[in-house]
Amino acid sequence: MDHAAKLLIIDDDPKVSWILSEGLSDGFQVISARDGVEGIQVASKEKPELILLDIKMPGLSGLEVLQKIKAAEKFSDIIMLSGHGDIKNVVESMRLGASEFISKPFDVKEVEIHLRNIMRKRELEEKVEELQSALGHSTSPLDDLVGDTPAMTKIKSLIEEIADSELTVLLRGESGTGKEIVARLIHTMSSRKDEAFTKVNCAAIPRDLLEAELFGYEKGAFTGAHRTKPGRFEVASKGTIFMDEIGEMPLELQSKLLQVLEQQEFVRVGGVQNIKVDVRIVCATNRNLEEAIAAREMRDDLYYRLNEITITLPPLRERADDIPLLCSVFIKKYNAQYHKKFPGLSRPLLEKLLAFSWAGNVRQLENLIKQVVVREDESVIDDILHRNPLAPQPSRAAPQETPAASTSPSANHPYSLKKRVGETVAREEIALISEVLRKTNWNRRKAAEVLEISYRSLLYKIKEYGLSASEL
Repeated sequence: MDHAAKLLIIDDDPKVSWILSEGLSDGFQVISARDGVEGIQVASKEKPELILLDIKMPGLSGLEVLQKIKAAEKFSDIIMLSGHGDIKNVVESMRLGASEFISKPFDVKEVEIHLRNIMRKRELEEKVEELQSALGHSTSPLDDLVGDTPAMTKIKSLIEEIADSELTVLLRGESGTGKEIVARLIHTMSSRKDEAFTKVNCAAIPRDLLEAELFGYEKGAFTGAHRTKPGRFEVASKGTIFMDEIGEMPLELQSKLLQVLEQQEFVRVGGVQNIKVDVRIVCATNRNLEEAIAAREMRDDLYYRLNEITITLPPLRERADDIPLLCSVFIKKYNAQYHKKFPGLSRPLLEKLLAFSWAGNVRQLENLIKQVVVREDESVIDDILHRNPLAPQPSRAAPQETPAASTSPSANHPYSLKKRVGETVAREEIALISEVLRKTNWNRRKAAEVLEISYRSLLYKIKEYGLSASEL
């Protein structure tokens, strides 16, 4: 150890206290207390790292003292001492947060070994926490794509596989599902990451200007073309171009885009010379492209060329299990941005959010959480949802009530199925997470692997359920 740890001995037997004080004084800063009341006072004042606590004392018992100290001083390791080593006291002391249990009579050297092992374990845990903190500050780019449901895990794996290839990627999904985030991840995780990432929204640029915007124009090509201007493809050369809403591209321009895809060259508006470019193309759409082909609004050869790799992002209603994690991330983000200290959403409110089908998907959820954090009041949620033009409708998992049922009590009614299911799920999660944390000796990363959820999701659940090592 780098320093002599502070050790508090709480025992009503002066002989035991003296033996321990003398035998451990070389390696520890030893202080003592004669009973439970004094022990609690000394622990509060001195903040010892280690406590040796007798389980049988007049007045407050050792178990009562353990409980009170743990409630106030969560970072002390407490070792119980008893001449009555019955299994009931062992189980109860461990349940209340004791680190170890040593039976009397004992050898002081053995006690010292126990204390040093506990300190060594603490030091290792602190180093692990430091490493985890450091890793948290140098996060993977994939952390920007929040979610650990099976669908999102597969998408992240696919991004890792194809990011550094030259394959054209087609991103499909409803508005607000995170297609631009995925496009930026593909660029960031590729060898082109140090070059330009250029975004073009094909639906936002007027049809008669889109060609000039994409491919540039020569001086004098049309009225007002007073100089030669490079297009987005030239600007993006060596990098990545993200073509959002590709399904809205006019049919007459699609052949020119196909030429870029196949030959990496094009001609500026009003020009005659081929311009060579080296660019990775990522496209996105919320439109059914197969229907567009059938309606002769999209070339089938362009569709097949764009469709080398397709990533379909699920709507939020199909990955509702990610909503608590998303809320946690957004709360942290906007607390930092607006210098707020909003603590988090209550369980009833989370259940309300889980029960909705989000028309605007993740983007709508983020905007909602942003407003709640800025106002530091989750009670505004009903008002926001009610007046939001994209207010979510009850999901298929929570069907509309019949007219006869609409007059029934709210979800707080004791017979509410939704409430009962939510409480049952919470109990099962708490029991399972607690068991795995115990078996992994509170190694949260190992526990997350065993539970097959992300480390960040496990941290959220530990916080949500108020779990701590002292209580398991």
